[in-house]
This record gives sequence, structure tokens and C-alpha cells, in this order.
Amino acid sequence: MTAGYFPPCHRQTSSTYTRYAVVGLPSAGQKISPPWRDLFRPTIVRPGTPPINVRRGRRPAVERSGTNALGVRRPVVGGRSCPPAVPISVHQQQGENHMHEIILCKLGEVVLKGLNRRSFEMKLMSNIRRRTQRFGKWKIYSRQSTIYVEPAEETCDIAGAYAACKQVFGIIAITRALPCEKSKEAIFDTAKTYLGGALTAAKSFKVESKRADKSFPMGSIQLSQWVGGALHDAFPHLTVDVHHPELTVYIEVREDAAYVHGPAESAAGGLPLGMGGHAVSLLSGGIDSPVASYMIAKRGVQLEMIHFASPPYTGELAREKVLKLAEELTPWCGRLAVFIIPFTEIQEEIRRKCPEDHFTLIMRRFMMRLANMLALELRCRALVTGENLGQVASQTMQALAVSEDVTTMPVLRPLIGMDKEEIVKIARHIGTFDTSILPYEDCCTVFTPRHPKTKPSVEETREYESALDVEGLCQRAMAGREMIRIKPTL
Repeated sequence: MTAGYFPPCHRQTSSTYTRYAVVGLPSAGQKISPPWRDLFRPTIVRPGTPPINVRRGRRPAVERSGTNALGVRRPVVGGRSCPPAVPISVHQQQGENHMHEIILCKLGEVVLKGLNRRSFEMKLMSNIRRRTQRFGKWKIYSRQSTIYVEPAEETCDIAGAYAACKQVFGIIAITRALPCEKSKEAIFDTAKTYLGGALTAAKSFKVESKRADKSFPMGSIQLSQWVGGALHDAFPHLTVDVHHPELTVYIEVREDAAYVHGPAESAAGGLPLGMGGHAVSLLSGGIDSPVASYMIAKRGVQLEMIHFASPPYTGELAREKVLKLAEELTPWCGRLAVFIIPFTEIQEEIRRKCPEDHFTLIMRRFMMRLANMLALELRCRALVTGENLGQVASQTMQALAVSEDVTTMPVLRPLIGMDKEEIVKIARHIGTFDTSILPYEDCCTVFTPRHPKTKPSVEETREYESALDVEGLCQRAMAGREMIRIKPTL
């Protein structure tokens, strides 16, 4: 609708009539039907009068450009500006050359969710917001299976935010992109400028387009052909290779703007942290338990860590090693709390009163009891261990049944069927391997039997354990626990 003179409205004053302009009504001579009149209430103002600045209680000066300070266009009638009628879009306001680079986060299996999909997206955006807040202020929103991370101020560190987003579970692929106006010329200019260095270095290329906005006048193939031809003219050394190009230029035409970017990088994948519930993870100083924690967190589980220390048999360096492992997990698992449980008294009692071949089995049963007690206290729903079937004597089927006998909740073992090389590969990927192999003993290596029992029975183990004050030992261990909070690092 336009703003202009309608058949004049009149209001009788003391001795004259005042002529007004009607904003928001059709132009002069257009017929107004009663339903239209009922739906819209016109605002009557004097011609050329700027809008009132409500906050300061005064009228701003009329600008020659036809826009006010908020970027709202004022139609010009008779050489003077009328009140605002048509707002300028954000991208028009910034201008093509002033648009900021943004981050596009592609959703993984979240898109397979049904009626609760929105709750997963909201949780993922909350996680992204928390991970990126130290790099500046960001506008984070979701559109068409993509989460947009857009700088809200000039000082934002987009490189830091990009690295943080790569480690957020729920994002399967990530890329930096530059938005532009939705026209083929603007898209070509943006691709030429934004990806100029990569296009110069490459020998072959192709253009792939996605047209989510179906009102865009060109089809995806047409747009790819036009932009590809223009880029080939601008970079004549390039050859077109649609099957195995060295560089692929991606164009996404969406509702708000068009986006140009290079190939996306793989991200963390999985489900948003916190959507899979809470669990307690047993963290030792080895390779397996940090990897198990990472893999369960990837399924959206928020973790609390429990570690068993046996001073003076385990020293301060062993303790610092475990805290370092927890710190290295925080970029993936978020904020962590490590509960350190004193385990010396329990191990000494086991050595005095139990058969040597059952040392490790009974020790594992106490660990599971204490982890179960902590999980119930923290309202967690499961325990997580790094056990791997057949890797050591205490991880046979019979031994796992013996250790799990004392728990009242599920025990999750994500590494149960993995090869050691696969576990090491993941440990290197998440950055915990170098710390895990530091030569500091933990309580699991203290009082190791020479010939451990590999096929124990639950009944026999219970009988040997009856010589111990199980309840008293557990209560004293829980009373002496220490909690250390670990903040995320990058």
C-alpha cells in the first residue's frame, strides 16, 4: 500500500479547514470497500511531517536520503518526506560490500525427529550460544535444517566461534559463508570476491546451487550454469569438472538472502548435549574411559565424572592427569564436575580379607557401588564405563556380570565391541591420547593380582565379599569425596 493524498479529510477548526494526508491508504481515486476499511485503521498526519521519536519526545530532522536513522524509507510527496511506509531489509541496509561473514551449521540426525524436533533445535541453539559467548555477541537462529550464527557486533571473533561450533554435538557439517542480495549478479560478485583466492589456486571447479526460496526466478541448475560461466570468464585458467572438482562453489538461495561458501567441514555429529539425559562416567587415567565419555556425550548425554584415588599409592601427578583429561573433554562434553573418591581404605581391606585372584573383581564391584550411589544422589539415569570385551581379565563376560551385579541402573559400555586401534584413533581425534599415556599409576594398577580370575561366578564373589564391611566402607568413602568443577576450554 502506498502513502499519498486521498480525497482530503477535513476537520473544522475555529475558522478554517486543515488538509491532511492519510498514511496507509490507497492512492487518490481508488475505491475503498467496507471490508478493507474495517481491517485497516489509517493514521492521519500532516504532509511531510516526520514521525515522532517516542523515546525522546521530539521529531527527528528530515533527511534528504529519504530514510531515517533506523533505515526506514519515507516516500517523498511534493518534494518533502512523508512518514515511514516501507522498511528496508537488513541486507539492503548493510549493503553488499558491508555484509558480515556468518557461520552455517548443518543439522544431522536432528532432522529425523518428529513432533519433538523443535525441542532438539532449541537445545542445540542454547549449546551453541553458551559455547560462542566468549567470542562476542551472536544472533543465533534456525531456518530450514540450518542454524545460522551471525555476528551481532564488529568485534566478534568468527574464527574462534567457528572452532567452538565444530565441537558442538548435533552439528554434522559446518562452513563459513557470506550472504548477499538474491540476484544472479550479486551472487557472482560475492563468489568472485569471497572465494577469489581459492578460485585462483584451484585448477578445476564446479558450482552447486540449492534454491530453498522457490520464488527465486532461476532454477538451481540455471543458476549454477550462469554463475559457473561467469566465474569461468573471470578465471580463465579454471576447467569445469562436475565429477571430481578441486573446488566446489556452493550457493544457497534462502528466504532472507543468498549465501556463498566453499566446501563444508565435518563437525561433531550426534545429538545435542542434554537431550539424552544424565549419567555418571567412571574416569580413570587410561585411554578407554575418556573415549567412552566422549562417545556417550555424543548421544546427547550430560556427564558427571567420578574418579577413585588411592593416596599414597597414587600421587598428586596421577590426580592432575585425571583433571587434565577432564579438561580436554570439556570442548566436547561441556562443563564437567569431577568427584574424587578416596579408595585407599577399601583396597587395603580387600587385600587383607579377600583372595588375591578376586582383588580386581571385588575392587570393581566397590567402584560400581560408589558410582551408583553418586548417580542416585545426582538423579542420573545410567553409569558409563570404558570396558571393552576381552581386553583384560576383568572384562570377560563373566567378570562384567559380576561387577554389574551391585548396580541398580543401566551400565553403558560404548567401547564394548571396538578394537584397540579404533579406540586410540578416537583418543587422538578428541585430544586425550597424549595425556592418557603419561606414566602415572591409578588405583586400578595398585594391588594387581598375579593370576586374576577370568571366569568368576557371582555367588562365589559375594561369598568372598561378605568378609568386608561393605556398607561402612562405602559410607566413609562417600563422606570423604571431593568435587572439582571443570570449565570448558578451546
